[in-house]
Order: sequence, then structure tokens, then C-alpha cells
Amino acid sequence: MRASILLVPSVLVLALSACKPAATDATAADAPAAVAVATAGPSDAELLAQGEYLVRIAGCNDCHTPGWAQNGGDAPRDQWLVGSKVGWNGPWGTTYAANLRLKAADMDDKKWLEYTANLHTRPIMPDFALRAMKEQDRLAIFRFIKSLGPGGEPAPAYLPPGQTPPVPYFEANLPPPPAAAQADAKPAAAG
Repeated sequence: MRASILLVPSVLVLALSACKPAATDATAADAPAAVAVATAGPSDAELLAQGEYLVRIAGCNDCHTPGWAQNGGDAPRDQWLVGSKVGWNGPWGTTYAANLRLKAADMDDKKWLEYTANLHTRPIMPDFALRAMKEQDRLAIFRFIKSLGPGGEPAPAYLPPGQTPPVPYFEANLPPPPAAAQADAKPAAAG
């Protein structure tokens, strides 16, 4: 009796395992494809469209495309992201928006992603916003820039503080730091 009690669960386990269909060659071959489809990223066309969208809404063209703001966000595509000769002057010196098409020309995906993940520039470039982007967004921007091809000339070189830049340039006259502003403030007269 005792042997039959142990035999019943063993037979039951074997019977249930026989109910599972065996993996066929087709099923085994399809499994990796299903995983690949589930983990595949966007297509090249989707990356380009995403990149163009991000370049438009993130303000890249505002500084890196000459005449973009003056023309209400309308510039021929062959002029997009070629940098600018308009300087941004402040306590940091004078900076110019780089020609992103030339910057990206000699990079591949990996190098661009590394470059943008670690980018630290002078004002007014919001490098912190680029570093905060998802890797796929930075890749999409890169692929879009590359799709434009190299174009334009390098932007003017950075000028250190104290050097007056050639026109045109914007000048940032910043207020003193809060501690200095408070030290300069005079007490109000008693009323």
C-alpha cells in the first residue's frame, strides 16, 4: 500500500508532463525572432523623423541655424545647423553656436552618444538639457544631423573675457550675485 501511495504522484507528474506539446523546430526557430521584434528599436525612418522633431522643438535651430528666429522658424533645410557668426558675449567671454553638421561629420553613433553624454560647454548652450536626454533621443538627433550632410563653415572661435567680439553679438549684462547685491543695498530710512 505504501509503495502505491508514492507511485500515484509519480505517475501523475509523468502524465501531466506528457500533456505539454513538444517544441517543434518551427516553434524553437520563431522564439528568438519574437524576442528580436519585441526588443527592436525604431526604424531608420522613425529615428530621422524623431530627430527632426527634436531639433525643432528643443531649440537647436534657434542658435545653430542662421536666421531661424528672424524668419519665424522657417529656413531652407540646406541651412539647418550650420552654426552661427552671431556671438554670445558675457563674463565667460564670447561663444558661438557650432556647426553641428561639421561636428557630426566625423563621428559614428557610439562616438556621438559618448560626446553628448559628457558635453560641458560655455554659456549659452544648454548642455545640461542634452545630457539629460534619453540615449535614443540623442541618437535620433545625430542621425538627423548626419542626414543633412556636411555643410557650411566652422563657427568663429571662442573669445576669452575682455576681448570685444566683432559684430553681430548679443551681450549679457548679468546682475551681481545675490550676496554682493545684499552687501551693496542701503538700509531703508525710518519712517
